[in-house]
Amino acid sequence: MIIRIMGEGQYDVADVDQDLLQKYDNQVEDAVNVGNEQAAKNALQSLHDYVVGHGKPVSDDYLGSSEAVVPFVDATLQEITELLTGEGFIPDPT
Repeated sequence: MIIRIMGEGQYDVADVDQDLLQKYDNQVEDAVNVGNEQAAKNALQSLHDYVVGHGKPVSDDYLGSSEAVVPFVDATLQEITELLTGEGFIPDPT
């Protein structure tokens, strides 16, 4: 799976712990659902750090699409909300 982090690039997360990736994604969604902007930003930072730290950067000349888009880490609650789908940012592989 390819994840795009807005303003940074794309990362291949096929080989990361998918349960942990979903946990971070769910934390963002949960914080947004209760309207807690600081918790949403903290969770988004954790998701970002995990993707960047464990995913493999995708070459700049890659022309394929991303399966998920994650906002930049200093996004507002409104910007985060606009990008969320019913499944968070990252589709559950099950």
